[in-house]
Amino acid sequence: MANRMILNETSYFGKGAIAEIVPEIKRRGFKKVVVVTDAGLIKFEVATKVTALLAKAGIDFKVYDGIVPNPTIENVKDGVAFVKEAEADCLVAIGGGSPIDTAKAIGIITTNPEFSDVLSLEGVADTKNPCLPILAVPTTSGTAAEVTINYVITDKANNRKFVCVDPHDVPIVAFIDSDMMMGMPKGLCASTGMDAMTHAIEGYITKGAWEMTDMLHIKAIEIIGKSLPDSVKGVQTAREEMALGQYIAGMGFSNVGLGLVHGMAHPLSAWYNIPHGVACASLLPTIMKYNKDFTGEKYRDIARVLHVAGIEEMSIEEARDAACAAIDSLSKEVGIPATISELGVKAEDLPAIAEDALRDVCTPGNPRDTNIEDIIALYQSLM
Repeated sequence: MANRMILNETSYFGKGAIAEIVPEIKRRGFKKVVVVTDAGLIKFEVATKVTALLAKAGIDFKVYDGIVPNPTIENVKDGVAFVKEAEADCLVAIGGGSPIDTAKAIGIITTNPEFSDVLSLEGVADTKNPCLPILAVPTTSGTAAEVTINYVITDKANNRKFVCVDPHDVPIVAFIDSDMMMGMPKGLCASTGMDAMTHAIEGYITKGAWEMTDMLHIKAIEIIGKSLPDSVKGVQTAREEMALGQYIAGMGFSNVGLGLVHGMAHPLSAWYNIPHGVACASLLPTIMKYNKDFTGEKYRDIARVLHVAGIEEMSIEEARDAACAAIDSLSKEVGIPATISELGVKAEDLPAIAEDALRDVCTPGNPRDTNIEDIIALYQSLM
């Protein structure tokens, strides 16, 4: 079996990286740009750091800022119409996972109009053409949408999220600039950071993991574990480290998949409009414990890079418990909710939510095979 790796063509890292946007646009000959972002990032003058560069350089651009958290099919369709009217030849996506995911769907449909219903993109769609070129500027340290081949859209009519996997959607250039992440409030920084940790851990233990992705994921776990607490406190060097850690995690999981944390998080976001990072972060410690007996020595590896004392002398059972405890401690340190009832989840909804989780495209990658009864029990244990 051949293992595949798909990554960005080009990425820039570090404070001030967005200065490279104008040269990249000009070098590639793009003439009409649509900026995809959300109104909040315009209001708080985060996205405007990029649009100011475009304006100063005389680049023709228009802004589509109608993106909402957990972006919808309607968001995508409106964006496709906006891009068509603007006659854009590239997209600049600025934000967390929501704007970048929406830009991917817009870009794919623009060049593959037979998928204009959006729903037909679910899973691995047979698109023929690369999407409209995307230059991605993340403003959170978590989703890694700027490097992945995945995106997630909400189907409001059916109260669910669906995952799309398409090598044609990966942004051609990414700009990972800590200046763009300094505006994150503490809660958003914590939840997106734990989402990044979830990517790294699930990617490390997923059924499709292999040597190259293991190398990426274990390094990402080390960086995130070290830098997340200070990142939440607003330390810029830590936010820069987190930006790198989450990107490295994205390089890995994009190519091998995830697991039950994401499978169970997606329906929580769809049912209750819970931010994706919060949903993942609240589930991670519990599902790590659920999976621990199906992970070989990998939890020892995780505990080692998290600097758990005495890990080499522990039995495999002790090492697994130590890794779970370390992640639980990190989650509590950065203020992640300990129960899903705090997020508005209702007990009477759990059987239907569990059905959605079982069908989620991420769930089959989990190292431990699961079933509806186990998923319901996991949700109940978090109430």
